[in-house]
Amino acid sequence: MFSAVGTLELKTNILIKQATGVIDPSTDTWYLTAKTYQDQSDQVKGRENGRYFLHAIDVNTLAEKPSFPRPVEGTIARNNPNRMFNGGIHHQRPALLLTGQYVYAGFASHCVQYNFTGWIMGWDKTSGAMVERFSTEGGKEPNSTPGGGVWMSGGGLATDNKGSMYFSTGNGYASQLHGTPVPGRQPPTSLEEAAVNMKINDDGSLSVVDFFMPWEKEQLDGADKDLGTTPLELLPPDVFNCANVKRMGVVTGKSGKTYILNLDNLGGYQMGANKLDAIPQAPIQNENSVYSGAGVYPLEGGYIYINVIQYQTHVFKFSCDANGNPAFTKVGDSPEKAAYVLGVGHGTTTSLNGQAGTGLYWMTDVDGLNLRIYNAVPQGGSLQLIKSANIPGVTKFSRPVFGDGRAYVGTTQGLLYAFGSPVNLPLTCTSPVDFGKVLINKTSTPITVQCQANVYTQLTSVTLKNPKNFQISGLPNMPVDVPAGQNISFKAIFAPVSPGPLSVDVAIGTNNADAKYASNTPVSLKGIGSSDKPLLSINPNLVSFKGVIVGQSQDGDTSSVIFTNQGDALLTVQGLDYSVVSETGALVNPNKTANGVQVGPFTFTNIPTTIAGNSDAIVNINFNPKATGNYAVYIHVRTDGGTKIFDVVGTASSSPKALLEFQAADGSGRWIPYTNNNPPFTFGSVYEQQTKVLKMRLTNNGSASAGSLSVTVSKPPFGVPGIVGAQNGADLGEGTTLAAGESATANLFCSVPMSQVNIDSYNGSATWVMNTGDPDFGKQFIQFTCTAIAEQVGPLYANGSAVYRYNGCYKENNPGRQLKTQLWGQDPSTTNNKCLNACAAAGWAIAATEYETECWCGNNYPIALANETDCNYRCAGNQSQTCGGNGYFHDGSFMSLFTNGKGKPPTISAGGPVVVKSVGPYNYTGCYTEPNGARALAADKTASDEMTLEICASYCSAYTYFGIEYASECYCGNTLASGAAKTTEDQCSMTCGGNQTQICGAGNRLTTYKRINNDPVPHPSGTSTASSTATATSGPIAVAKAGKFTYQGCYTEGTNARALADVNTATNSMTVEQCASFCSAYTYMAVEYSSECYCGNTIGAGAVLATDNGCTMTCSGNSSEYCGGPNRLNFYKGAPASTTSGTSTTVSTTSTSSSTTTTPTGPTAVPSAGSYAHQGCYSEGTNGRALGAKYTVSGTMTVEQCATFCNGYTYMGVEYSSECYCDNTIAAGSALITDGGCSMACGGNQKELCGGANRLNFYKKSGGSSSSSTTSTSSPSAPSATGPVVVPSSGTFSYKGCYSEGTSDINNVENININISINDIRCNLNRSYYCIKPGRL
Repeated sequence: MFSAVGTLELKTNILIKQATGVIDPSTDTWYLTAKTYQDQSDQVKGRENGRYFLHAIDVNTLAEKPSFPRPVEGTIARNNPNRMFNGGIHHQRPALLLTGQYVYAGFASHCVQYNFTGWIMGWDKTSGAMVERFSTEGGKEPNSTPGGGVWMSGGGLATDNKGSMYFSTGNGYASQLHGTPVPGRQPPTSLEEAAVNMKINDDGSLSVVDFFMPWEKEQLDGADKDLGTTPLELLPPDVFNCANVKRMGVVTGKSGKTYILNLDNLGGYQMGANKLDAIPQAPIQNENSVYSGAGVYPLEGGYIYINVIQYQTHVFKFSCDANGNPAFTKVGDSPEKAAYVLGVGHGTTTSLNGQAGTGLYWMTDVDGLNLRIYNAVPQGGSLQLIKSANIPGVTKFSRPVFGDGRAYVGTTQGLLYAFGSPVNLPLTCTSPVDFGKVLINKTSTPITVQCQANVYTQLTSVTLKNPKNFQISGLPNMPVDVPAGQNISFKAIFAPVSPGPLSVDVAIGTNNADAKYASNTPVSLKGIGSSDKPLLSINPNLVSFKGVIVGQSQDGDTSSVIFTNQGDALLTVQGLDYSVVSETGALVNPNKTANGVQVGPFTFTNIPTTIAGNSDAIVNINFNPKATGNYAVYIHVRTDGGTKIFDVVGTASSSPKALLEFQAADGSGRWIPYTNNNPPFTFGSVYEQQTKVLKMRLTNNGSASAGSLSVTVSKPPFGVPGIVGAQNGADLGEGTTLAAGESATANLFCSVPMSQVNIDSYNGSATWVMNTGDPDFGKQFIQFTCTAIAEQVGPLYANGSAVYRYNGCYKENNPGRQLKTQLWGQDPSTTNNKCLNACAAAGWAIAATEYETECWCGNNYPIALANETDCNYRCAGNQSQTCGGNGYFHDGSFMSLFTNGKGKPPTISAGGPVVVKSVGPYNYTGCYTEPNGARALAADKTASDEMTLEICASYCSAYTYFGIEYASECYCGNTLASGAAKTTEDQCSMTCGGNQTQICGAGNRLTTYKRINNDPVPHPSGTSTASSTATATSGPIAVAKAGKFTYQGCYTEGTNARALADVNTATNSMTVEQCASFCSAYTYMAVEYSSECYCGNTIGAGAVLATDNGCTMTCSGNSSEYCGGPNRLNFYKGAPASTTSGTSTTVSTTSTSSSTTTTPTGPTAVPSAGSYAHQGCYSEGTNGRALGAKYTVSGTMTVEQCATFCNGYTYMGVEYSSECYCDNTIAAGSALITDGGCSMACGGNQKELCGGANRLNFYKKSGGSSSSSTTSTSSPSAPSATGPVVVPSSGTFSYKGCYSEGTSDINNVENININISINDIRCNLNRSYYCIKPGRL
């Protein structure tokens, strides 16, 4: 029978849509999410106004708890700042999870619509503070890439209550792994089509520790076949466990496959044989998609139930195969099929107090029999249907819930159906009937029990369930009809035979005219049996001391027993008799002392002589053995209220001894005992993309009489970053107990991610904190180490390491080929080892692979080191190796580069490749197109892979014009051919083959130069003209406002210092807006010399408004904006920086007042990186680089990146925000500098300092020592005081003094009468061919 009991509406009037909430019984708080609109009304609707809130509702009053509700809108993902939560496009379906102090919810999409991502949100259950905001799309993909929804058809997030959370996700489109096998312990940042294990950290945040992804993940994406249509369910480990899989879970997806997973090793992606799934049992293929979580019956051997859309429910019995792996075998089906429309619910089982044979399997469906109840164990291959019901509007993906012997099913029609015993009674009877206190062995006065019929009924039976202390009489002859409103009665008496509260039920059976009424009406009888004489009782009658350690406690262990006088009169204790044999054995004389009565190791104190009526006396018992063994004493307590016996037993043990061991890494099966980390436990060497699992074993190694060994402290390295960790937080957990000789184990792993070949080995480590009940063990910090090994290929040294070390992923076509010699292309057998061997045989210092099938060689490093994720192609001849790539965002060409250490660095300008304005007697005239079918310059030509502007100028010295095309081709002529047209500067974008700092045309484009004092460049028509026919443009402008800053004018630098000296940066993509963002924490900002940005809160003395309009250089990143000039700044002022006192500085055209404004915290020198320690800010050498053995440049440089790059050298330094230098010696003249010149932030981390102009943040490796060089070498701890000097002469030139520039751009050498040859001298600020300082010669 069932009845509809209505719906529930919250008092807060905000509920629109919600998932299944969770109730905290300790506080009677119901946590749920609710979806509503922005103003929580129906007035302003639309997707953009959708909002989610977390509510905390008092279950007793339905009022909101303090600090709630909590909004979710606009939340930025902790693990991906490019992902923001929007309630209008997300949907919260999974049931909430309450674990410890935190509440968690999962989010997905509305039917894979809009730009969604999967989320796990977490809150503190008391304060409502958000503790987690995790996006399943955590990669660098554009935030328009959707996927990874956590929805599970409403199934819940799961926890093992040991620190892990488990869930499954839907499809997505980042597909980061793309056919590359990845171990489970190396999870991707995009968790799509995945089963996920996350560690729940102490602060409520989550860490991904393991994952499983079906091998056909991308095919499932394309077919919209989510793995995560069902929750990842945790099967009870006390029933569902095998030798190899102690904890298992089950998940089924739209593909119809049921996956049995090892919760301690989910399986990763394509890690099985032939790149299939690495799971303990092959997937079970069902006929159709599955949206309902598996039903689980943990009795009678264990069963699971899978509800398949349009097909029967399948029943699988659990067992373990001969190899110790789970084996779920199909043993039955339901006779009925699930609905042909989406919505069959999650399977659920119940039993009667866990008794075998009482199991029921419940399921709901949206069509047919909406509620079906089966016997849990199939008979003859079929589930037996017991009950069923039609319930209109059953909610899809739902299940019955249970309480107080009833089952409840909700509907979409707002009704809640309840199933179980009806609540309407046919009789209203006197109940309970209370007889009060009655003496034992006496009978009370009879009491008449009256019952009135509530409905026409027939009385069929009146039964007293236990007639020991109660009796009934005066019953009518049955059956008897009782019309509604008529009374019947019978007599009841209380005749207690024992003291204390007593009760019994009378069951009145009826047949009712109305089926809504129950067939049984209970009547309760109760009373208190009493005695007018003393009456003794003892509780408990057995006191047991287990596992007491001899000598562990000086005072022993103590327990107690209660003597009770259940009578009204005073009870007198006449004596206690003791036996150590049995309850009927010979008595012994106790030893009566001042401390109590002693019998063997037992001492009894507080033995009463009398006990008042209806009162208690507590007798204490102490057990303090001096030797191991089993002890017992049997006590007879003689009183005038009777004699009672109670027993005391105890077991005395020796101390347990903890023996901790770790499996030997060599696979021999040996166990290595723990020796206080000397040496630490080790996995040995583990190769890339391999996972080694070893066991740690704890044994109670005490004697046969040893007590149980308990684990009192256990903090396993579960969910910690790195390659070493524990598989779970449960094994050898706190509370584990081991009897003498018993052992328990925990699995630890070392999982090494895939890496490029020929990298150095590296070490991983983790620590397990443990203590035990062994008094000699103590708190231990158990260390585990692992050496990660990469494959070594190509020419090898005698020790097996590669001659050619992996140097990094470099950008190709930057512009032009970075390595000039190609050994082959489109070779399907290409591997890194094949290419390295070939380049080595040809005598090249550098080798690189790209595009999967190509091999390139050279002697000069490419310009730009890229991110490792940009090299994403697998070698055609070996899929475990990387051979270049097309970039993380598929936006370029990249090479995997190796070097034998003899490669030469490129000549790189800090500002990047530039158009050189003059070369000898030639001036730059522009970038020209080639005419159709002809050459713009056709008189002569040459080509070389080492081409530079100087080489071409020299070759064409007899001609009026020269031009370079395609990086290496040089053309000469006296006139430009008809049809050669001047085009935009960006069309000539390739660097010269022999000098990467110079622009040398492009395909069909010439960087063109004309000899000084010759006629003007011919017009494309072929006639000479002095003017251009190009249409005039509006030209660049000074940006009026950028961010918080407003333009103040063109300013000079300070008299002897920078106008703004707090922090600065430089980049060849500088814009006013970029500088404004960089300086956002400061009062002033300025841009200078196209690419430099300066910030400060005060203005240096002498910096004033310029009158010469010297701010004429356009920004290197936007030619429509002005970015200062030589010694001139486009100057901006913003809102004052936060101060502690004082006033802000005012910009003035004549003077600048000082300020007490506090300088914001800017970038700082990193004290150490890897094995390097910071030595200070150093200058470059007198005649060259301070460190010149090896260097690299990256726009994303950090101190840590440089430390990794320079790993084999004694010294490293970072300079000019993006440059990294290494050497074992220091060049003469490099000295410690205190002028604050190391002020540039690192390109890859604005919080770190990376040197400055001609200044290095200098580092020395711990334990390193400098070696001699051909010139004098300074130690970084005692540098030379000699700084840079003015060179008196160079070649045929002698020094003439320090000159100012003219009013024109420094690049316009036609206005300069002094030609400077600098050869190898580097300029100290801009790294190009200008000396000393911009604006000065």
